[in-house]
Amino acid sequence: MKALLLQGKGEWKDMQVGETEKPSPGKGEILIKVKAVGLNPVDYKTATGGNPLWSYPHILGLDAAGIVEETGEGVEHLKIGDRVVYHGDLTKKGGFAEYAVTTAHTVSIIPESVSFEDAAALPTAGYTAYQALYRKLRVTEGESILIHGGAGGVGGFAIQMAKRSGLTVYTTASASNHDFVKSLGADHAIDYNETDVTAEIMKLTGGNGVDAVLDTVSRQNATDSLDCLGFNGRIAYIAGAPDFTKVKPFSKAISYHEIALGAVHQSDNLEQQKDLAVMGDDMLLLLAERQMNSLLEQVIPLEEVPQALVQLSERHVKGKIVAKI
Repeated sequence: MKALLLQGKGEWKDMQVGETEKPSPGKGEILIKVKAVGLNPVDYKTATGGNPLWSYPHILGLDAAGIVEETGEGVEHLKIGDRVVYHGDLTKKGGFAEYAVTTAHTVSIIPESVSFEDAAALPTAGYTAYQALYRKLRVTEGESILIHGGAGGVGGFAIQMAKRSGLTVYTTASASNHDFVKSLGADHAIDYNETDVTAEIMKLTGGNGVDAVLDTVSRQNATDSLDCLGFNGRIAYIAGAPDFTKVKPFSKAISYHEIALGAVHQSDNLEQQKDLAVMGDDMLLLLAERQMNSLLEQVIPLEEVPQALVQLSERHVKGKIVAKI
């Protein structure tokens, strides 16, 4: 089969399409004829450092959508021909290929009204946002949230879901993306390049701070965001933990939530792995009912993935990029 091949650690900019062996599904797995694959920062980040469980040439691509080609032993709830999407295990070979294998219990069936490209835009970014809001922060109607990086994948999905849940949504974005994030549901967009974010948040909240923060930027940004939280506030972070010592015990009663979506594949917790499919089902239904924007901005051929990953690494990409196979 054809696949985009990573020949060695750190060589993701030089990946080229070549021939490699077609995989076969094992017990509890399915073989998928891939139609579309979402691009994510985790692709170039893991490729830069490599993984001790990889063999080269390796295939990247965590978010794949396609058609079930073959089912492994014990798979009963899926059949050949089903349209599915999944968030894959980064220790295994991924979806930048004509065929890919994944665990059957983690996939979601794509409604007929949703394209493969829109579905492939969801998993890593969308499920991360979903997990942060509903599994960790447990947001409720009437609360307020600061979502960093609102024009990106995680931020863009989080804005939409937070607004649907009745929250007041503050987000950071460059000035050129303010119209975009407001179209997703943000009530207030703050230009992090020109504005003191903490001062602006405190001004907008009457000095109280927000109930929750979702940080998608960095450890330092997460630390700075602690000043934006009100009493009993909570922060979820995906790009590094904040410095917990910044807030004195018995002062603001803050809770901290690490988001590590893909780590569930290395756990032995079957129910938590199945939750990937639950999150996918919920979000696909919203797409099918046109109540959510997939954030799809670019559809590219497989050969252009390395160039697009460079774009992602420079942190100037709005929305989602998907490769059509």
